[in-house]
Amino acid sequence: MSKDPVILWFRRDLRLSDQAALASAADEGPVVPVFVLDDETPGDRKPGGASRWWLHRSLESLAGALAAKGSRLILRRGRVDHVLPQLCQETGATRVHALRHYEPWWKEAEDRIADQVDLCLHDGNYLEPPGAVTTGAGEPYKIFTPFWRALKERMPPPEPRPRPRRIETPSDWPESDDLEAWGLLPTHPNWASAMEQEWEPGEEGALKRLRAFEDEASRYEGQRNCPSLEGTSKLSPHLHWGEISPARVYDRVKDAGGSVGTFLSELGWRDFSQNVIHQFPNYPDRSYRDFDAFEWRDFRSSTAREDFEAWKAGRTGYPIVDAGMRQLWAIGWIHNRVRMIVASFLIKHLLIDWREGERWFWDTLVDADYGSNGTNWQWVAGTGVDSNMFVRIMAPLSQSEKYAAGDYIRQWVPELADLPDAAIHDPHAAGCAPSDYPEKRIGHKQARDRALSAYREMKAG
Repeated sequence: MSKDPVILWFRRDLRLSDQAALASAADEGPVVPVFVLDDETPGDRKPGGASRWWLHRSLESLAGALAAKGSRLILRRGRVDHVLPQLCQETGATRVHALRHYEPWWKEAEDRIADQVDLCLHDGNYLEPPGAVTTGAGEPYKIFTPFWRALKERMPPPEPRPRPRRIETPSDWPESDDLEAWGLLPTHPNWASAMEQEWEPGEEGALKRLRAFEDEASRYEGQRNCPSLEGTSKLSPHLHWGEISPARVYDRVKDAGGSVGTFLSELGWRDFSQNVIHQFPNYPDRSYRDFDAFEWRDFRSSTAREDFEAWKAGRTGYPIVDAGMRQLWAIGWIHNRVRMIVASFLIKHLLIDWREGERWFWDTLVDADYGSNGTNWQWVAGTGVDSNMFVRIMAPLSQSEKYAAGDYIRQWVPELADLPDAAIHDPHAAGCAPSDYPEKRIGHKQARDRALSAYREMKAG
C-alpha cells in the first residue's frame, strides 16, 4: 500500500544536511520539496535585488542536490498560505514539514497555513530557538552579554546530522514553475558580475567557505577588524539562506583555539538578533529607545538627498566609507568593521535617519537579514535595546589608519590606488587628492558637533 506524500517547504533553509524538516519528511514517505516565491506575504520586506540574485543561484544549487538524490525541486509563485494548501490537494499530501522562521510575516503565514493543513515545524536555523534562552525569571534577554553567557551554557548544539541517504519520490510530480521565468537575475544592466566571481551560493559553496575559514578561525580576533585582510569568515550569506546550519559551523570551529571564542560570539549575536525580533517584531522599522523628537535631516531638502546619494555611491570624500559602499554595490557584502563605519557615517556625520540606511542595505546585501540588519543598525544608531551610545561617534579617518585599510581602499577606490599609506586615509588633508575624487561632504569636527548638538536638543526637549 503506497504512502501519502508529504510536502517539504523550503524558505531560508536551502540545504539537505542537518535539515530537520527534510529528515522528518524523509522518514514519513514520498517527499515533494517545494519553494514558493511569495512577494505578497512579506509586504515591503520582499527580498531585495541582491538577495534575489543569491536566491536564484541557491535554488539552482538545491535543485541539483535534490536531483542527485533522484528527487526534484518544485517551484511555485504566489501567497504561500494559498499555494501550499492547493499543492496538498494536487498531490494528496497530508502534511507539510518546514523549519521555523521568526520574521513576523512568516509567523503569521505559518498560523494561516496551520489552520488549513497539518503543518509540522522544526528548529534548525539557529543555535537555540528564539525564546528558548531566558533569564532566571523566565524573561527574554534584552542585553547581549548575559544572553551569550546563558547561550554558551547550552553549547555545543546537537551534533549535525548528515543528509538523508535516500529521499523517496512520489509516483506523480506536480507541475513546477521555471526558475528563469521568475526574473530574479539582473539583466539590463547586469550589475551582478562581481557577485558571480565572489560567491558560490548553495550548500557546496557554504562548505567550501567553512573549510577555508577553519584554518583562520583561531586568528579571528586579530584579523576581523582589518579590512585589507581576509579575516572574516564570509559565511553570513550562507548562514542567512540556510545553506549551512549554525550547528555545523559551531561544530567545525569550536576547537580551533586562539580567539575562536570571538567568532563563536558572532554566531551568538545572530541568535540574539532573532530573539530581539521575536520580542519586538517591528524592530527594524522602529527605534526601541525614544528618538521620536530627534531631528534627522529632512529628506525633502536637496542637500540631505544629495548626501544620501553620495553615501550610496561611495562618493563622500572619506576613503574608508567610499571603499565600503563600493564594495557593497559590487559584491553585496561589506567587511565587518567597515559595515559599522559606513553606518555610523550616515547616521552621525550626515545626520540621516538610520532606517534609510537599513533599507538600502536590505536591497543591496546578499545577507540582508531582517533580525541582524535591524539589530546592527540600531546598535550603531544608539537607538536599540542593546546598542552603542549615540554620543560615541566613530572617526572614519582614524579608524581607517588604525585598522590599516590602505590596500582595501586601493582595491575599491581605484582613483586612490597610487597614493602612499601616509596619504590614502585622508588625501585631502595630505594635499594629494586626485581631481576625480570628491571633496568631503562634511568635515569630521563639523559633523560631530552637529550630531552632538542634535542629540542635546532632543534630550533637552
